[in-house]
Amino acid sequence: MTQVRVESFAISLDGFGAGPDQSLEHPLGVGGTELHQWLFPTRTFQRMHGAAGADGSTGIDDDFAARGFRNVGAWILGRNMFGPIRGPWPNLDWQGWWGDEPPYHVPVFVLTHHARPPLAMAGGTTFRFVSGGIHEALALAREAAGGQDVRIGGGPATVRQYLREGLIDELHLAIAPVLLGRGEPLLQGIDLRALGYECAGFTPSEKAAHVVLRRSAARGG
Repeated sequence: MTQVRVESFAISLDGFGAGPDQSLEHPLGVGGTELHQWLFPTRTFQRMHGAAGADGSTGIDDDFAARGFRNVGAWILGRNMFGPIRGPWPNLDWQGWWGDEPPYHVPVFVLTHHARPPLAMAGGTTFRFVSGGIHEALALAREAAGGQDVRIGGGPATVRQYLREGLIDELHLAIAPVLLGRGEPLLQGIDLRALGYECAGFTPSEKAAHVVLRRSAARGG
């Protein structure tokens, strides 16, 4: 059965999932890279962005990074995860942050208010731009996943929308030991307990506290 998952979503101690003022120079917002110091050295991340035999660290952090890609047949991203452009597309030149071969290798559905033709990239990634909202995007992603899971990649606003609707089955948070002060909050105004989410796992590493939240069908409806 297809599960809807959030994986490797890093937040600060004060609850921010991205820094403020996203730009070409700061894809994760100002200070946002500090949230991911647990991820960057891992073998999984290094291989995603380098040669097949790239070195990298193993252990708890890499285990969580690697599990986030298992059995994933489609992704959903908010538009800010695709790029820093706001409003109508001025042209089709922007093709994402990742170069010619993005690390997804499956269909990716991008939430947007402005239509754009699908974008096929090397390595099996095709970006499809969905202007009908989160439910339409999820229906399309489930179909594209072909029985595998759907991963919600972010950003914080996108995750919040799916959480409020109780559509996320499992949420892995990597709580980084940093304070951002400001930025994009992840859980502000959301009562996870009332929505049926429970802590299903807690595993600390040297660089992050990994928390897995799971939605109980009995409590969540």
